[in-house]
Amino acid sequence: MRVARRYLVRGRVQGVGFRYFTQAAAVRAGVVGWVRNNPDGTVEIAATGEPAAVAQLEQEIRNGPAGARVDQVAVRDDSVAGIDTHFAIR
Repeated sequence: MRVARRYLVRGRVQGVGFRYFTQAAAVRAGVVGWVRNNPDGTVEIAATGEPAAVAQLEQEIRNGPAGARVDQVAVRDDSVAGIDTHFAIR
């Protein structure tokens, strides 16, 4: 059973490779979806996959890459819409 989550990450998360870090973590976990920078300085992530895989991705984004500072991660359930085949940087 697949689950979908939407994350909004606050802190020093732009200009530090956070999107590339997230994409690599998602690929390792087997999660599909996307990540993007928002104009307000946050990073938004949509992730779909098996519950354990999405939980693994969430743990990694809560830590972030070297150089990042994650202050807050807001999480909400999302609908599983369509079948993504990869994890994209938008």
